Amino acid sequence: MLESALIIFAVFALVFGVVVFLDVQKARRHGEKYHFRQALTAALFLLPACVLAFLFILLPILYSLGYSFTDYDLLKWKRTTFVGFDQFAEVFKNMFSGGKLTMALKNTGIFVVLVVPLQIGLALLLALFCNVKAKGNVIFKICFFIPVAVSLAVTSYLWLQLLSPAETGFLNSIFALFGIPAQDFLNDPNQTMLWIVLVSAWQGAGYQMLIFLSALTGIKKELYEAARMDGCNAFQRFLKVTLPGLRPTMLYVLITVFIGACRIMVQPMLMVKGYQDNNVTLSYYMYQEGFRLSHVGYSSAVALLMTLVIGTITLIQRKLLGGKSNDR
Repeated sequence: MLESALIIFAVFALVFGVVVFLDVQKARRHGEKYHFRQALTAALFLLPACVLAFLFILLPILYSLGYSFTDYDLLKWKRTTFVGFDQFAEVFKNMFSGGKLTMALKNTGIFVVLVVPLQIGLALLLALFCNVKAKGNVIFKICFFIPVAVSLAVTSYLWLQLLSPAETGFLNSIFALFGIPAQDFLNDPNQTMLWIVLVSAWQGAGYQMLIFLSALTGIKKELYEAARMDGCNAFQRFLKVTLPGLRPTMLYVLITVFIGACRIMVQPMLMVKGYQDNNVTLSYYMYQEGFRLSHVGYSSAVALLMTLVIGTITLIQRKLLGGKSNDR
């Protein structure tokens, strides 16, 4: 493993050197002066970021890509053999078997379809609320952003207490006042994913709220004045001025929320007891197969296919929704 890492690093360094050399040659062809000291300073500033990107992004991606064509096992790594596309064939077989992978696809699809519009809609509403100039707005911004600053583990534990199946749980205590029996929210197959969607949307909306707030400040006030003079009410101004002005930002938020939703794992892992059909997602499934069961080759194949699907859908979203915003 160390030898392969060194080889990849050498190739990475060679490519980086070639890019620098070509950049120098391009500068000289255009008559620009090349200052070695300035170039060295720039390279030194880039070096930490490049090293971190190599160690934690490029290297894991390349290793995962290689493992997906082998039967690599964490406990039997010395017996690793090349198996070609056998792991991918196994993945496609398990997709339609009705097992854990089938449930992971179903749960991930449900989560993405529900959380993406809910989180974006909530973030936009919060941004519109905080965009109104009024005393105390800063306090609201801080309160709405606090869940983002709190770790997912703490957030999951907090909601675990609120949704406790015991009669002393917060929600069950409220239900008891109306004579409703205690509910086991997170272990009920019909409710588990819905609660995880609500918790995830609540936890992440504050970050998208700040992005929308930044975009709202960039919309010219003259446009609102012109719309008001044309007789547009508040809702019409939102449709004809605010939404078009937020279009590039909306595309960015949609893509980032979609990618994040496809990678959901922490909340199902911490909020539900055990590895069950009602809480397994694709990322959770890959973690279970790769680290708990040591099937790294199979898990890497799932990860590669998942990356290709997410990348394809993201490109389609950008193509369909990008429109003229890409030309600005």
